[in-house]
Amino acid sequence: MPTLAEILQQSWQVHQSGNVDAAMQMYRGVLRQVPQSADAWVYLGIAQFDKRDFTGAVDSYQKAIGLRANFPIAWNNLGNAFRMLGEVDRAEASFANALQQQPGYLSAIKNRGTLWIWNGEIERGLKWYEEGLAIQPDNAELHRNLGVISLLLGDYDRGWNEYRWRWRMPGVGRPAITDHLRSAGGHVPVWSGQPLDGKTVLIYPEQGLGDAIHFLRVAGALAQGGARVMVVCPPKLIPLFSSAIGSTGLGIECLIPDVDAQSALMSLPAGTTVDFQGSFLEVLDGLYQRDGKLHDGCDLFEKTESGQYAGYLDVPESTVHYWGNFLQPWRQSGQKLIGLNWQGNPEHHADVYRSVPLETFRPLIETPGLKSISLQFGHGSEQLDQSDLGDLVHRLPDKLDQSGGQFVDTAAVLRNLDALVTTDTAIAHLAGSLGVRTILLLGKVPDWRWLRSGETTRWYPSVEIVRQTELGDWKPCVEAVLSKLA
Repeated sequence: MPTLAEILQQSWQVHQSGNVDAAMQMYRGVLRQVPQSADAWVYLGIAQFDKRDFTGAVDSYQKAIGLRANFPIAWNNLGNAFRMLGEVDRAEASFANALQQQPGYLSAIKNRGTLWIWNGEIERGLKWYEEGLAIQPDNAELHRNLGVISLLLGDYDRGWNEYRWRWRMPGVGRPAITDHLRSAGGHVPVWSGQPLDGKTVLIYPEQGLGDAIHFLRVAGALAQGGARVMVVCPPKLIPLFSSAIGSTGLGIECLIPDVDAQSALMSLPAGTTVDFQGSFLEVLDGLYQRDGKLHDGCDLFEKTESGQYAGYLDVPESTVHYWGNFLQPWRQSGQKLIGLNWQGNPEHHADVYRSVPLETFRPLIETPGLKSISLQFGHGSEQLDQSDLGDLVHRLPDKLDQSGGQFVDTAAVLRNLDALVTTDTAIAHLAGSLGVRTILLLGKVPDWRWLRSGETTRWYPSVEIVRQTELGDWKPCVEAVLSKLA
């Protein structure tokens, strides 16, 4: 007869295998037999948290604490659940209890820092990260976090150095493409800033699609500096990525050529700073040094005759024309076509701070003179069927992006719009890289690349930023969008 501890351990193994629903049923089965098990309530709370049922998680953790008041893990987890619900004071009190019961509890220290950083009190959060590093100086997650915050503050030198620690975090590794490199001829060194003039460097995506689009620009900077740049990406992205300056698209299944160095896209800026002997912002602006002279050969955003920006990604004009004809019936006299995107990947750790419900856009959707088009695909698109706003928002056909490559049709649609209004998702990067007018709504503490202030960004000159001033309050942001579109 297995003990309670053995049953919970078996359930936890199922949980860690990724089958959260099955594990949750097992935890509930234990609680039906032993409702006074504080450990089982914590395990159930973790499963609920993983399913983004933060209210349910709070209830389970509180039940565990009611059974066992001295329970630092439960207090720490309760603080995290309160944090995700935006209950800052209750989260702070929970972390304080965890640390009172277990001084030096590193997880609670890290979570306490994250609580205050996401609430906009950056310096207060950094204090807790520094305290964590004093306890464990080689903690890769804390160094990574410090890197992200330094980048948000515009301290690129420290930021990129600290961000390198991500490679030491459990579960983080270079993509399978590195195995292809090894099989193609042995070890290929990771680029660390050495000169690449006349050399071949292979670069590959490391994180999300938005990050890949964002940093593909550096491929052009490397090529302008004399390198031969090979970009590895999934085959469906080749049509879009092959339009980038100075890069050649390869599918992972394709034969890997002889290369002199490799790098993940998100690692390029740190090395580029060294290679071009200038600041990262100079590279960003399209400036680099070579042979002792300053060059301007990487001007990614040139103005067209119409006064708009031409980006570093593009799609065939025939595709742009096709979708222009498709959208024409929706473009009535004097009305503007506005693309809408409101939901990012719900699995992203900060999605609760950056995505908005479709309902948030109601004032925009109901404004005369504006025609709204949904550019929401996958997660979040179901809200169109759950709201009366669904009848006012035009939807694109299901065949979008199924024949010409990922995002190719979407890019062509964007090229035909008057503006895109979006939260911080991959489509914001796509529109920015195309030079499409984009109004970007950012939470109170945005992703590091948007910095803490400013209505424009050096990443994309066609992007206008609207920033949230109070955590969770998007109403003033939508009012600002309407003002910009008036």
